[in-house]
Amino acid sequence: MRLKDLLFLSYTTLIRYPLRTIMLLIATSIGVMAVILLTAVGEGARDYITGEFRSLGTNLLIVIPGRNETSGGGSPAGLAGLSPRPLTIEDAQSLSQIDNIRRIAPLVMGEAPAQYDGLERAAPIIGTTPEFLIIRQWEMESGSFLPGASMRYSPPVCAIGKEIKSELFGDDIAIGEWMRIGDRRCRVAGVIAEEGRTIGLDVQKAVVIPVALGTALFNRDSLFRIMVDVENSSRMDQTKQSILSIIKRRHQGKEDITVIKQDTVLQSFDNIFNVLTMALGSIASISLFVAGILIMNVMLVAVSQRQAEIGLLKAIGAKNKQINNLFVVEAIMLSGLGAIMGLIFGHSVTYALKVAFPTFNFLPPMWASYVSLIVALVSGIVFGLLPARRAAKLDPVEALSGNK
Repeated sequence: MRLKDLLFLSYTTLIRYPLRTIMLLIATSIGVMAVILLTAVGEGARDYITGEFRSLGTNLLIVIPGRNETSGGGSPAGLAGLSPRPLTIEDAQSLSQIDNIRRIAPLVMGEAPAQYDGLERAAPIIGTTPEFLIIRQWEMESGSFLPGASMRYSPPVCAIGKEIKSELFGDDIAIGEWMRIGDRRCRVAGVIAEEGRTIGLDVQKAVVIPVALGTALFNRDSLFRIMVDVENSSRMDQTKQSILSIIKRRHQGKEDITVIKQDTVLQSFDNIFNVLTMALGSIASISLFVAGILIMNVMLVAVSQRQAEIGLLKAIGAKNKQINNLFVVEAIMLSGLGAIMGLIFGHSVTYALKVAFPTFNFLPPMWASYVSLIVALVSGIVFGLLPARRAAKLDPVEALSGNK
């Protein structure tokens, strides 16, 4: 029996049982589509997070209170700005003596009610300096950011996100108006453009104030972290050691801070999300094995239904190997066509999601398409072998008589 004959007989069998064929195609396509969609979500999350970090540039050092030997992030105490020896505004000012540092932006973060004309809403508060606008590559929609003064100077001004402006001021002009942040009054200096975002925080819902005003508002001297923009990236390690030395000297010889390089954080997140994407793809691939089991069960039933056909083929000279190949080819055609359908549906859905949510890149990695196709074909072959062998072992006389 030639390959052309095997393909023709398999095709006619699939057409002859349309309900069974459609059910198996749907089962396989759902498995493949699940792999495409889940890996697209994982890859989109990786692209979004790493993109946020890349937007900060590669010349960034982040100083976090608390010692972390892995240099992969701050300890819980450090993240809360509550380490035994916290970072202070004076610590941030002392770093200006390092010649390779271009900009320094200390950060104080918290939450407080924002009020204006009887309206109120809870808002994230960022206490920082004018350099933060440049480091984060933000733009102002209107007005100005923070005044360029000493870190210890706390003029009662603020820059607000667009959502804060919309909720509290409506269509009125916000610039120049006085609003209340917690127990402090601030004059609105500007509105941050819609593109302004930072990791884990939607700036459109935030209020930015001078860092000294932030420490007074939250009644603490500790900083959340210090962002340092380095002028010459080739001297990044040298600058990092200079920061550690200065803070160590200021903290009575204790090296109780962590200095993180931007590319280190980026690489860590990239590795984490790559593993996550592969894990999601592996989990989704389980559905392809379930589809393979379904193919096996349905084809086992088909063997008993097609005994007369198998007996006739054997009676006219078909060998066991040829009967075996016939059922295996059917399984390959089912899993292959189902996989192709799944790829088409999966990529169509991810494209629709990308159009609906343009800020999130739903782009499945190429390996997901290849792997899902290969796994679908392999599962079709593996789970098609049992019914194929059972069909090949049928006695032609018993098969023609309809006995099992």
